[in-house]
Formats: sequence, C-alpha cells, structure tokens
Amino acid sequence: MLRAVLLLCCCAAVTPLAQAQSLKMDGQWEQGGLIVGQTDAGAQVWFNEQALPVSSDGVFVFGFHRDDPALASIRVRDAQGHEHTETHSVAQRDYPVQRIDGLPDKMVTPPKAVLDRIADDANRVKAARSHELPRTDFADGFVWPVQGPLSSVYGSQRILNGVPKQPHYGVDIAVPTGTPIVASAGGVVEMADPDLYYTGGTVIIDHGAGVSSTYLHMSRLDVKPGQEVKRGQTIGAVGATGRVTGPHLCFRYNWRESRLDPQLLLPTHGESATL
Repeated sequence: MLRAVLLLCCCAAVTPLAQAQSLKMDGQWEQGGLIVGQTDAGAQVWFNEQALPVSSDGVFVFGFHRDDPALASIRVRDAQGHEHTETHSVAQRDYPVQRIDGLPDKMVTPPKAVLDRIADDANRVKAARSHELPRTDFADGFVWPVQGPLSSVYGSQRILNGVPKQPHYGVDIAVPTGTPIVASAGGVVEMADPDLYYTGGTVIIDHGAGVSSTYLHMSRLDVKPGQEVKRGQTIGAVGATGRVTGPHLCFRYNWRESRLDPQLLLPTHGESATL
C-alpha cells in the first residue's frame, strides 16, 4: 500500500451526524502526494469542490499538484444527505534546480516545422489521461517499473542551455536500453505510441478514478491501447527515444491534471538522485 499515515477529522469541527460517518484517508498530505479514501457506500465526496467518483464500496482518491496551495477541503455527503467538511494542511515543498548544458538547439527550442506535431502529441496525451475508468487498481499499491539509480527527481526546475523550462514532473531511472519495464499497477492501456516528439516511445496506463502512470522514452512497446494489464506485467523496454541525452526511463503519475511524485507513492528506492 501507499507509504502513508492515517489522518482523521483535523482542523474542522465534527458534528454528531459526522461522527456516525465512516471516513478514512491514507497517503501523503503534501505537494505531489496521493490520498486514497474510504467512506460509506452510497456517499458522495468532493475535493476542493471537485466531485470525485466513489466506488460501490466507498473508495475514492485525489492528489496534489507540485504547486498546490497549503490547505485542502474534503466534503462528504452520506446516503441520507448529511454532510461533513474537513480542512487539511498540505505541506509545501522546496524543489532542486537541475541545469543541463551542451544540448543541441533543437532539443531546447523546437523548430517551427514540428510545432503542430508537438501540439497534436500534447492533445493526445491529455485525452489519454482524461478517462476515469470505474476501477480501483490504485488502492492495491504500486511497484517500481524498473530498479536503478535516479538521475532526476520530481519537481526539479530544469534549465536547459541556460533557458528555464517546465519543471520535471517525474523521476528518471538511469538503466540501459533494453531493460524490461513492468506496469506499476493494474489497469488499462490508454496510450501506446512508439514515436512522440519529446517522449519517444510512450505508454499511459489508467488505474481508475483519474489515476494514471506514464512511461517515456521506451525502445520497445509490448502493449496496445485498450489492453488490460496486471501489476508487475512487462509492458516494454527502456530506451533513448524522443528528446533525451541517454537511455533511461522517465516515469510519472497523474491524478487528473495534477502531477504526482512517484517517490511518495512507491516503496523507498535504494538509490539516491544525482543532481
């Protein structure tokens, strides 16, 4: 399961009606974290006024983006219409800066001829992550897709050839081309494309309720869109496709549009990041 602590009813007053409700939330209450909740069957749940899907047995999930604010609101309405709201603190983080120099100009500023392709790639990735399948694979926990040294971590601000770029939204695992990659959790493949401009061979797996994992720069894809996979199943191999300086797996999680920190969701990794 997620490395987590159980947090109950903090910061908000608890009414007698709320005391009768069952509500548990496990996970990391910090930027990049994921929270898996359990409430009564038939209840409705809102996170910061976003309606969340709740499974038939009361499981729900939400996550925090890299720059989310310091407070989060969770509202629950049970099957009888009784409501309860909790406010939780969200730990704010400082992120490292990663400078990479000596890159070819086209890797820092893409030529105009490929801008349409880049925009199309981005729209397809967004569409693949927009599905919210009625699954709860995310609640069964995650495993590392490969084992190896981390060469970059979540949230780091990248400066390429002196030009500030988007923060890094995953972890880079530096392992050789051909190293097998496994699915971090069970789910359904939403994208399997061998040649996106920036990310090369790319696989996106939907784990239910807006939670997805993404595997980038792959040299080989062993799955197809619509295919159901199990946790630990081989889905392809590490490569150096797309915009890279060498072979590695860039691995990411999303909850809806929020980018999550893989190191908060996964068992402690044995290798330290080198920045």
